[in-house]
Amino acid sequence: MPIRLIWFILFGAGGLTAFAVAEDSPQRPNIIFILSDDIAQGDLGCYGQKLIQTPHLDRMAAEGTRYLQAYCGTSVCAPSRSSLMTGLHMGHCPIRANREIQPEGQMPLPAGTVTIAKILQDAGYATACTGKWGMGMFDTSGSPFKVGMDHFFGYNCQRHAHSYFPTYLYNDDQRMELDGKTYAQELIQNNTLDWIRSVKDQPFFLFYAVTLPHGKYEIDQLGQYADKPWTPKQKTYAAMISRLDSDVGEILQLLKELNIDEQTLVIFSGDNGSSFAPKSEIGRHFDQTLGGKLRGFKRGMYEGALRQAAISRWPGKVPAGRVSDEPWAFWDFLPTAAELAGAKLPAGYQPDGHSLVPYLQGGPAPRRDYFYWELHERSNGFIQAIRFGDWKAVRNGPDKPIELYELASDVAESKNVADSQTDLVEKAERLMQKARTEDPNWPAVAKSRRSQR
Repeated sequence: MPIRLIWFILFGAGGLTAFAVAEDSPQRPNIIFILSDDIAQGDLGCYGQKLIQTPHLDRMAAEGTRYLQAYCGTSVCAPSRSSLMTGLHMGHCPIRANREIQPEGQMPLPAGTVTIAKILQDAGYATACTGKWGMGMFDTSGSPFKVGMDHFFGYNCQRHAHSYFPTYLYNDDQRMELDGKTYAQELIQNNTLDWIRSVKDQPFFLFYAVTLPHGKYEIDQLGQYADKPWTPKQKTYAAMISRLDSDVGEILQLLKELNIDEQTLVIFSGDNGSSFAPKSEIGRHFDQTLGGKLRGFKRGMYEGALRQAAISRWPGKVPAGRVSDEPWAFWDFLPTAAELAGAKLPAGYQPDGHSLVPYLQGGPAPRRDYFYWELHERSNGFIQAIRFGDWKAVRNGPDKPIELYELASDVAESKNVADSQTDLVEKAERLMQKARTEDPNWPAVAKSRRSQR
């Protein structure tokens, strides 16, 4: 029997797009990646949080797989998201720090950047980003519409996203004026649900980049935390986490109502570690490190900055109730989603990541030589980390010595064994050099020398 082709016509930012899929080919899953801004592993009940209620994410973990060693791209917003979109770790990623552009926006993804959104769009998926983009304003090469998104709603600029009661948001590339009294997440959530309804009859990719619980710390309703004997900031932070949780719950419920639950892979993760130091008002009160289990927080290279809360759910495909201690990283998402969609990577393009498809379905995680991170924030200069096997090396500046930790026995990175493991320190040095490509935008210089540039 000949294969019958069905033609779809989409109206996107770039105009009409036509594509064909085989009617009797295996059904391709919908893919939703929910990215929470600055959440910590210890903020969720399924990871041990006792004071903040997260019943929907806890249920998602019970119905899917929870990961104990899921790594972000790096420990601040823009480069971590860029790693997720491009399949490249920080040694190769075109964005390796937050870089603001005035009057609005961030350093954009360069022209020609390969993204998972474009790969899936070219494969016939409807695509959208709702929430926060932060990888290029609409008139730049990093515009969401130039790298594969059909639809956008929310904040493009990270700085603008600091306000939860903004005077405007963007609907696609059109500025939508607001009164400054409307809680933005309510509008973003409603638009996200409406978009899912509009594309339910075709394969779709949704990048739901939720701003919660990033500062500044604002909420429309304190809810169950209003009468707690806590500080105002503690109440607000807890309510922001619970609002995030309920919004995820609404998405999962909608998938069931639309009868596409079993066709949809949903992945939840944070984009970097918590903004709060362990002894801070928030970090201490909510025990975000779960008794000191993970060291460090946002803008650092220790596990508390890089290791994320992460859950996947896909009924009938992702094992329910599984808890995995095997590591994976954001740059694995591109090859994973491409394989699920049956999409080909562009000729000559080689992502740093590995497909997680067998791993998601209950198999072992892919083996690799190393995981690599770097960061170029002006506050701390150039810093690096590399993990090979259970060994983790951290260098807090090019002029600083390499620290070495054995994660299998010291996940809190409390015992630097560099002095007694000189061979491994030398190996870490070699791998750090091998992992990165020089880029004039991201020089490997110390903070003092960076300020002189």
